[in-house]
Amino acid sequence: MMQAILQDAPGGADTLYVADTALPQRQAGQLLVQVMAAGVNRADIVQRDGHYPPPPGASSILGLEIAGVVVEADDNSRHQPGDAVFGLVAGGAYAEFALLDEVLAIAKPDAMSWVEAASLPEAWMTAWLNLVQVGQVKAGDNVLIHAGASGVGACAIQLARLLGAHAFASAGSADKLQFCREMGAEQVFNYKETPAFSGLVKDWGGVEMILDPVGASHLAENLACLKQDGRLVNIGIMGGGKAELNLGLVLMKRLSVIGSTLRPQPLTKKAPLAQALADTILPAIMAGKLNTTVDSCYPWQQAADAHAYMERNANLGKVVLTFAPVMTA
Repeated sequence: MMQAILQDAPGGADTLYVADTALPQRQAGQLLVQVMAAGVNRADIVQRDGHYPPPPGASSILGLEIAGVVVEADDNSRHQPGDAVFGLVAGGAYAEFALLDEVLAIAKPDAMSWVEAASLPEAWMTAWLNLVQVGQVKAGDNVLIHAGASGVGACAIQLARLLGAHAFASAGSADKLQFCREMGAEQVFNYKETPAFSGLVKDWGGVEMILDPVGASHLAENLACLKQDGRLVNIGIMGGGKAELNLGLVLMKRLSVIGSTLRPQPLTKKAPLAQALADTILPAIMAGKLNTTVDSCYPWQQAADAHAYMERNANLGKVVLTFAPVMTA
């Protein structure tokens, strides 16, 4: 048995509670990991509310990223019991033990804390998927990143800069705008003060690509500030899921409106993202060229408080749950 954050029915943060549950059963190609830290993501809140069910076969326990110690592994695995690893999981991170597919497991550097490691997989792999693979950002492009002070936003700003692109960002307060600048955004605006932002962005030269977790409330302005052949990549609908689409503008500017999610992707799609994190992002972080962006930590039993904090949009970067070591599996 182990302890985990459980939920009997969808609802608010107050529906989460700590209880005993069965250990996850490892399959070939998976690692059983004792969790030392777990990232909190907006997707966890959407799942908690009942609007984002886990993929078939995934744990119903919340949580998409972990850092911890390998407890069990295949005999021929490159990660063996006692190894420190981190990675993206399909679910189950809010628990003392979780399953991590070996192809997504990354060795944790000794110089990196558990908390920092747990903050990396979801945000950086989402940023890489949507800027590099989907958004096809190249050096010299202008890229607009909405919710720039979020975990994904902070990584996307930095990745745009690493790719040689120019990052613009939106956020909802002065401290968040300053945070975006610190991450490398060259231009920023407060979307609350400037809801009709397309004119401003066009004055900056327009953009080739937009990364948007907001959705409907930003759609018209997003399309207006995209340049010819621009790409709008939607990764969320915090601002609503339905809006009127100006197809004439889409046709005249040859725009692409793309929906993108990471969690339902098969391992064959996730594995190259984990490789990019291991081979490109992690070395750049360890060399001081990129920053980890941990806002705050909560003991894992206080996951409800962490959710409430994120729902207030108070965080600058990542929120992470921390676990005290348990003796045995």
